[in-house]
Amino acid sequence: MIVDAHNDLLHELAYRRAEERPFARHWLPLLEQGGVGIQVCPIYTADTESADEALRLGLRAAIAFHRVLAEHPDEVVQVTTARDLDREGLRLMLSLEGVEVLGSDPDLIDALWQLGVRMVGLTWNKRNAFADGLAAKDDRGLSALGAELVDRLVELGALLDLTHASPRTYADVLERVPASATVLVSHAGCRGVHDHPRNLSDEQLRALAERDGVLGIMCLPITVGSESIQGVVDHVDYAVDLLGIDHVGLGADFIRQVHRATGGAPIGSALLPPGMSLDAAVEGLEGPEGYPNLVDALRRRGYDGERLDAILGGNFVRLFRRGLAA
Repeated sequence: MIVDAHNDLLHELAYRRAEERPFARHWLPLLEQGGVGIQVCPIYTADTESADEALRLGLRAAIAFHRVLAEHPDEVVQVTTARDLDREGLRLMLSLEGVEVLGSDPDLIDALWQLGVRMVGLTWNKRNAFADGLAAKDDRGLSALGAELVDRLVELGALLDLTHASPRTYADVLERVPASATVLVSHAGCRGVHDHPRNLSDEQLRALAERDGVLGIMCLPITVGSESIQGVVDHVDYAVDLLGIDHVGLGADFIRQVHRATGGAPIGSALLPPGMSLDAAVEGLEGPEGYPNLVDALRRRGYDGERLDAILGGNFVRLFRRGLAA
């Protein structure tokens, strides 16, 4: 079973909200073909111009998520507790990729929690009221509001996603949260393989492993450094060698279909190298339907049995089971 810690499919489903059963038509067959059993679905609003617009788009994404549940009661279940991890069907978890949807009011996280959000990343690449992202010109880390929000997230029992965090934000969160908090990086790569701001340094990776976190290996050329599926496996190898097999998973961030479906609507274009577009994809791994190709590539690299299962999903299941309420 594949556990994928990041797929922006809600952005597409919100865009297709006037269509009939868009999830069944455009995503469910691909996820089934790829063997995905648990999919994390982020709400992304960082490209908006105002807090009101971010809230509106964030709620539309949440509506799209719950529409999937309503239209597929026999095939899809929502993950809000550890018990849900063992239910039959495709299990979907709602997350936040950046907290722009909150504007500057940390209390609003309680409303998102009631909608089912269980994983929260404080930033995208930009600065917001709570923390700095990777593209912030001067890295100030967590703000006072951000510290307040982090404390509330720990109290709620949220899974804390350090993806897109600036170096200081990354360090501030790890320093602030107790050892019992569950931390992860849902989708990134290893800077030791490809030197790009979206990838993590060895120091950051070790700090994640010390907190028993898991790195979701991102499967896009921006972080892989090439369009080769072997390049993805290079990042897996590097992370396994540095952190151990128990701290590596998958967070592919398949964006080509979303980008094409929305007519090239802005989503996440910051930090792209010159000449690279959001249409770029790893050959043979353009979407979740390509996961069998990645499994074959991992097997050829020597991963099998429990070691293969750990990367494909076991490590994230263990982390989710520990972090989510029973």
